[in-house]
Amino acid sequence: MSLLLGLTGGIGSGKSLAAKFFKELGAYIIDADKLSRELVRPGQPALNEIIENFGDDILDSNGNLNRGELAKIIFKDANKKSSLENILHPKIIKMEQEEYARISNSDPSAIVIIEAALLIESENYKNVDKVIVIQSNEAQQLDRILSRSDLNRDQAEARIKNQMKLEEKNKFADFLLENNSTPEVLRQNVHELYKKIQTLNNYQYFNELFV
Repeated sequence: MSLLLGLTGGIGSGKSLAAKFFKELGAYIIDADKLSRELVRPGQPALNEIIENFGDDILDSNGNLNRGELAKIIFKDANKKSSLENILHPKIIKMEQEEYARISNSDPSAIVIIEAALLIESENYKNVDKVIVIQSNEAQQLDRILSRSDLNRDQAEARIKNQMKLEEKNKFADFLLENNSTPEVLRQNVHELYKKIQTLNNYQYFNELFV
């Protein structure tokens, strides 16, 4: 029997790197952000809905969604943020479920992980078997955000504060994954957690087989 997990955490917490390490160990990864990007390609219904709600100013000169401009809008206006989430979340969740079904059909013992920043906020945690919350302190988050983006420190801090607090996310966690050190330490932590997940998956498989 396949097992579906959700991997979440704050911006700059190291979700993508953790997902990469899980994939190296054999897990299938469904990237919610990648699905979101597919949904907002030119000509897609979701992009048309976004334009209807936010106007043509959120497009670049080639007609593509300017994610940076859209981010500026939604991080300043909670209502606009909710409008965007109402457009995208149901569609992303549907695509995730379809992808999970495809993977499960081809590999019945698969361990599948949805990497999603808003797994809890979108209530998609209800659709997974277990939730992994990656742990990272704010200083580490800031360093990672500043090293990979054009945001300044004030903007990065604002993004962190705009998200659900880690203490709140932890209430939904079945597993906590520490990432307050080096990538190599994270790799080791992922490896140790993956062994626990494999044990859980094997237990579920034999339970289904003999019950």
